[in-house]
Amino acid sequence: MGELNENAAPTNEVPLVVAVVGPTAVGKSALALALASSFKGEIVSADSRQIYKYMDVGTAKPSAAERAAVPHHLVDFVSPDEPYTLADYQRDAYAAIGGIANRGRLPLLVGGTGLYVRAALGGFAIPHVAPRPELRAQLEHFAAAHGAAALHERLRRADPAAAARIDARNVRRVVRALEVYETTGQPISVQQSRAPRPWRALTLGLTAERPALYRRIDERVDWQMDHGLVAETERLVASGYSCALPAMSSLGYRQICMYLRGELTLAEVVTLIKTRTHRFARQQYTWFRLDDPEIHWFEAGGGAPERAAEFMRAFLSGCGA
Repeated sequence: MGELNENAAPTNEVPLVVAVVGPTAVGKSALALALASSFKGEIVSADSRQIYKYMDVGTAKPSAAERAAVPHHLVDFVSPDEPYTLADYQRDAYAAIGGIANRGRLPLLVGGTGLYVRAALGGFAIPHVAPRPELRAQLEHFAAAHGAAALHERLRRADPAAAARIDARNVRRVVRALEVYETTGQPISVQQSRAPRPWRALTLGLTAERPALYRRIDERVDWQMDHGLVAETERLVASGYSCALPAMSSLGYRQICMYLRGELTLAEVVTLIKTRTHRFARQQYTWFRLDDPEIHWFEAGGGAPERAAEFMRAFLSGCGA
């Protein structure tokens, strides 16, 4: 069918989704915008924090100009106090991707939330279990009283397969797995069975050497501080969004809340945000492994969009798109 370019869109019967993944601050959004412009694409966010309204600076949301230039989906549509599950995301991502493909355009799935990428691309059947606030509170209280490891042990006894996948320090995911088990009587690992993948997928990864990545992170944090992260957090709190909300546990907001409570100085907060974001970036490589044969990696920096676009043209030409 020829090469996909700025004048053509994918027309295969089975839609193609191009995922752009990698650690935070590496430049995924800029790469996706360039590819969208070249390949008649629309962007579907796979960022679990950019879904929230009113949280713009701290989540590094695409700007109004970027959203005007290229259509973005699943950005800025959930209130910070509104429950939003992985099953909700999968449903919305499927609808967004399907709509883009039906319009003859290229869906670009872009973000660093590994679970979101897996839900959108991997064809996992995700349990549709509504949150149970009282049960969650009980489990969180147990973790606070007895430690995250003790809560993880409860999950190991109920669902060994899920416990093997979930880091004991990730209390929120442990709580969710136990919540599903307590509600349905079935392990979440059984319910998260793999279903047929609904589309073809090409995954492009963007990476950088650690010193360069940490420098990018630090520059972003400095930019966020210069562009009103403290004021944005203050507005959220003044609007009734508690610092205890899951949305407000995001990197940046959690630490600014500590500053607002007088627990840390602003300089200490900036340092803490940077070091915690460095650690988060390292953790993201457990989802997006450099040795994953399904991810085609590109080094961040000058020329990355051109190299990725050239690779995409060769891929699409070879598979008949």
